[in-house]
Amino acid sequence: MSWIDRATQDLSITEQLMLASIPKASYYYDPIPESAENLQYLELIDREYTKRPFYGSRRMTIMLQSHGYHINRKRVGRLMRLMGLQALYPKKNLSKASRFHKKYPYLLNGVAITAANQVWSTDITYIPIRGGFLYLVAIIDWHTRFVLAWKMSNTLDTTFCLEALEEAFAYGTPEIFNTDQGVQFTSTEFTEVLLAKGIKISMDGKGRALDNVFVERLWRSLKYEEVYIKRYETGLEAVQGITAYFQFYNQERPHQSLDYRTPQTVYLRENYA
Repeated sequence: MSWIDRATQDLSITEQLMLASIPKASYYYDPIPESAENLQYLELIDREYTKRPFYGSRRMTIMLQSHGYHINRKRVGRLMRLMGLQALYPKKNLSKASRFHKKYPYLLNGVAITAANQVWSTDITYIPIRGGFLYLVAIIDWHTRFVLAWKMSNTLDTTFCLEALEEAFAYGTPEIFNTDQGVQFTSTEFTEVLLAKGIKISMDGKGRALDNVFVERLWRSLKYEEVYIKRYETGLEAVQGITAYFQFYNQERPHQSLDYRTPQTVYLRENYA
């Protein structure tokens, strides 16, 4: 972006990024590369999946072919796997579960969520950038819809998820933490952090898209109100855009379920009353 100036005499790039509260790694993000044609297909698939998370590779192929694209199911399946979309189940799953990691039961069936910090939840989604894409993880408070923390990465490792988790703890700790069964969240590194704080772990049932419905709604809002409109050129631009959007989402965007109050207003009132 124009305000990050490599030629600035007074401030280094690192100092400019620190003043802008942008992680240094974000400025140097290299998007995951793909051919121009595949990137077009990835964006189309992402848009359709965001609207219809129950689509697998068969329906996705039919949709693309009905719009005049000459693509077969094998290729669609590969691209969905690249994005982390599980083709055989209606649940978005950005990493395959590991059979070596312990799975925890889903604890939220029939549970009334009535207070801030009762349940937090997390998920990972795909963010397109010119010439490639990145991954975004966010942690949300279920009751207030407040986005507690988020991080971006160009790999699906556990590190950026742990960084988001540690940042979220600045607000407190939840009674229950809900995730999908992706390898990042079932990893010993991730679950031990939760257990050490006495947090109960809840994991979505395989193929159950509604088990994490509030994060799914957050992704739809983010993508249709920000990502698809802006069409980011770089990782830094993506970080700036998503930073601004989550500030808007938390501080200015009223929610009908919150009596048209903002997530931050409700979260801070309940958490610090």
